[in-house]
Amino acid sequence: MSAKAEVGLAKEASRQILAGGSAGLVEICLMHPLDVVKTRFQIQRCATDPNSYKSLGHSFRMIFQTEGLFGFYKGILPPILVETPKRAVKFFTFEQYKKLLGYVSLSPALTFAIAGLASGLTEAIVVNPFEVVKVGLQANRNTFTEQPSTMSYARYIIKKEGLGFQGLNKGFTATLGRHGVFNMVYFGFYYNVKNIIPVNKDPTLEFVRKFGIGLLSGTIASVINIPFDVAKSRIQGPQPVPGEIKYRTCFKTMATVYQEEGILALYKGLLPKIMRLGPGGAVMLLVYEYSYLWLQENW
Repeated sequence: MSAKAEVGLAKEASRQILAGGSAGLVEICLMHPLDVVKTRFQIQRCATDPNSYKSLGHSFRMIFQTEGLFGFYKGILPPILVETPKRAVKFFTFEQYKKLLGYVSLSPALTFAIAGLASGLTEAIVVNPFEVVKVGLQANRNTFTEQPSTMSYARYIIKKEGLGFQGLNKGFTATLGRHGVFNMVYFGFYYNVKNIIPVNKDPTLEFVRKFGIGLLSGTIASVINIPFDVAKSRIQGPQPVPGEIKYRTCFKTMATVYQEEGILALYKGLLPKIMRLGPGGAVMLLVYEYSYLWLQENW
């Protein structure tokens, strides 16, 4: 490969990474409060508990009254620290896997889905330790000033449980499932539907077209992957009995939740998840596409 071609590939990769990182940072800053609420719903086991949240509105009121405005931003530092590399990995690896799959005679629909699945699995490897810290901080119902800092909580996990699959990397298989399934549906649906619906010459209507497809992509992907998300939150969050590990592996956790709480328990937190990742998914794709286009024209 010539030096000029190598420079071209490096610049293209840099554009994808910068655009993907920008997309992730914008999305997390806008949508994190809904992620806190989603996690709280997923880790609560009994609706009759006086401390449990009864509805979406009730959860927002309770968090605001007992923990203040900053209660909605608990655990935001880990995703901010990882969001730029995480989303950069998501979009960059999607583009690379898509390019690799172009050498195989697959249909475009299958190419987008498989590239999405592979990018999600790669993203999960990067993000899982940060998810463990984030979920633990989000589960804490003390006021923002009373809870441990991100770094002190991470050190506590490492000291008590280590770096392995019972410590800072617990819930790894559930995270693989969550991100793999989400990205497979998210990218597969978005790019296939976008190629079917004609481009609109009016910039405003074109923005609406892309936003609508992105919104549907994020919503459908959220509905399909949420059982993995619930399992991840149960494994990474506080166990029902301190000192005893009840939720250990992905599919066993799903089975336990189903047996003890019913099928709907595997969809806990679905409404705040959709409210976050429906529009959030659209925001990410649009910020990525427009940032990437701007970088192509200006850098």
